[in-house]
Formats: sequence, structure tokens, C-alpha cells
Amino acid sequence: MTDIKCRKGEPIERALRRLKKKLDKEGTLKELRNRRHYEKPSEVKRRESKRSH
Repeated sequence: MTDIKCRKGEPIERALRRLKKKLDKEGTLKELRNRRHYEKPSEVKRRESKRSH
């Protein structure tokens, strides 16, 4: 679970930006979007081979 501490006197917007950067770096949001819908194994293989070329 991703966790950030809000610093004293820090605006919420800045803390949210730090959280988004951390989630992006860990790849959490990308994985969540991929898991939103079921993807057949053949589709996964096709997508992976397409990305490697």
C-alpha cells in the first residue's frame, strides 16, 4: 500500500501531486487500469509481442 505523509504546512495539492508521482513510479495506476476488464491470455500475448517490436 502506497503511503505518503503530509508535511507540516504543506498544501493538499502538493501532497496529492507527490502521491500521484509515487503511484506512477510504482506502476500501480497502470496495473489497475489493466485489471479493470478481463483480458484473455491470447490477447495478453498479442499485446506483449506488439509492444516488444
